[in-house]
Amino acid sequence: MQSAPHAPADEQVTQAPAVFRVLEDPGAYAAAVDGFLGAARPGPVPVWTGGREDLAASVRRSAPLYTQVRRPAPHARGVLLGADGLPPGLAELIAPLATAWLKEAELTEELFARDHGERSLLVAGTYEHFTLSPLWRTLLAAQRHPGIPVTFLTGRDAASLAWFTAKQYAQVAPDVTELGLFTSTDRPAAPAGIHVRDERGVESEDVKAEILGTVWRRVLFQGHGKDDSINLADFTVCGLNESAPRAKGLLGPSCAYGPTCYKPMDKLIQLREVRAAEVVLSSCNNAPFADAAIYDPKYQLMLNAIDGTAKDVVAAITVHDSDRPENDAWMDAALAGAPSAAVLNETIATAQPFPAFLHFGMAPADGAAPARPAAAPDPLLLTASARLTAYLAGGLLPANNRLRPRLAKLAAKVEQQVTRRSLAVRDAEDARRDLLDDLQSLDHTIAKELGEDPENELADFAAHFGDRSVADAASAREVVCQCGRPAQLYTKRALVPTALDTECVICPRCGDVSFRLPDSPALWVHADDEVAQGGTLRVRVQVRGSRRGPVRVGLFVPGYLRANCRVSPGPQKVRATAEEDREAHFTLTVAPRTPSQAYYLTAFAVQDLALTTARRHFGIVPAEGARTA
Repeated sequence: MQSAPHAPADEQVTQAPAVFRVLEDPGAYAAAVDGFLGAARPGPVPVWTGGREDLAASVRRSAPLYTQVRRPAPHARGVLLGADGLPPGLAELIAPLATAWLKEAELTEELFARDHGERSLLVAGTYEHFTLSPLWRTLLAAQRHPGIPVTFLTGRDAASLAWFTAKQYAQVAPDVTELGLFTSTDRPAAPAGIHVRDERGVESEDVKAEILGTVWRRVLFQGHGKDDSINLADFTVCGLNESAPRAKGLLGPSCAYGPTCYKPMDKLIQLREVRAAEVVLSSCNNAPFADAAIYDPKYQLMLNAIDGTAKDVVAAITVHDSDRPENDAWMDAALAGAPSAAVLNETIATAQPFPAFLHFGMAPADGAAPARPAAAPDPLLLTASARLTAYLAGGLLPANNRLRPRLAKLAAKVEQQVTRRSLAVRDAEDARRDLLDDLQSLDHTIAKELGEDPENELADFAAHFGDRSVADAASAREVVCQCGRPAQLYTKRALVPTALDTECVICPRCGDVSFRLPDSPALWVHADDEVAQGGTLRVRVQVRGSRRGPVRVGLFVPGYLRANCRVSPGPQKVRATAEEDREAHFTLTVAPRTPSQAYYLTAFAVQDLALTTARRHFGIVPAEGARTA
């Protein structure tokens, strides 16, 4: 890409700041490093630019950012890759940044398994040595041994590395406090102390002027892009360094082959010109390994940031799905002065099992980010989703079932609520209240449907799921039936994701006594064994919920008895708990001419879309004085 002509930052700085001393001659640089490291009170940090005017301009541009020289706390261990290719003095300037220096061959799992109080690791070397092997396995090994921070010093060439190393000795001015987040894919809340431009702001405001006209302590850019750019609506954070040479055999973006950029030229933001002590790049592939790069290093964002003013650069080595959780976590970290890469990797671990962000530079901060719970869905949300899937997708409810539209609506809502962004955006308590309202409303509707029409397909859940299940013999145990005799309780395990496990109780006398879905209410039915023709049978149903909350409880009799038997009242709401039984009471009024024989009644309960049925046998006997056979 080609950057548009603008230089407001350069015009404000006319000479190199006292913190740095620019040198082009390698010999003079080596001597200056020796004097700098040996001085009791170190003066300006030597910077070898190798004749690169772009680096000299970055030194001038950094004047508002750095006001003092201070040797940083060293890492416990360090590895310098490609030391033979560095100019005299540079390896010596890097040396104080680690206490012990290892060989490249020591970057193994064993290095991280040993614990002698040596925890942190610095890997230094020019970008050509920033390769998958050995660095990828190094990162994975560090991840398997938490508490070992790994950071990097690099640059597109030795001059870039010399400039980036020099910045590690500079202290950020105390009045540089601005924190900024610019995103084209999110609308996060803007906490006090952070300047936020979200996807609406980058479309309506001149964010180029804001970004280049501000001196930032820390700034994050998030959006879609490649290793050469991050898109902020029509604005583009550009990785092109026009002073860098093209590499043979490597691809470039469109501007490498044509006269112009694919985005508006006046809205290109040259990343090297951003005056920031820390730059965070939250897009995919903006810090690719040298042997896995998509584009020529001339165009890469991470290298352009290192060529600029930042002493700390946080960038992504591969693809990732950074979104609201990472933006919120980063803002917390920025306000607390906590390391950006560690916080971002901890948050994004819910989306991928390997690190996404690397830190280029030394220890960026001493603070700890406020504890932020991992964005995890409410378990009840997942349970409800499984039940909705089984009811809708498994063939239990036909297309004309009256419950389908409402169940489908809730299923679609649940699907949206389990996305990473939704989990980060929604308040957990508000989300749970909203879910409970939906579930209770549907429970009421389901109970009403079953009370009015026990032949509703939902009442056939046990047989439907049972046909798609296999009995788990290991789950079988003896229980007591409602009739007082021994019974067997066991679980049928669903074989397909569109069926649910079913807990069954079988009695040698009563047959199928009860069926319940996992975590559904438990029922126990009490009633006399007989009722006379024209009489009333009183039924007491004990209920224990899967959790504290309302349970809808109802009663029905088989279709062939319904014309001669009235159940009263309809389904009731019982305030149940998981620790104590509650009760619901019903009456069965039997018509005088109802045939005398054995019958059964069925109690049912609904809680959070989960169903339980319990059957009890009873007999209707002739009224007193009636003729008997």
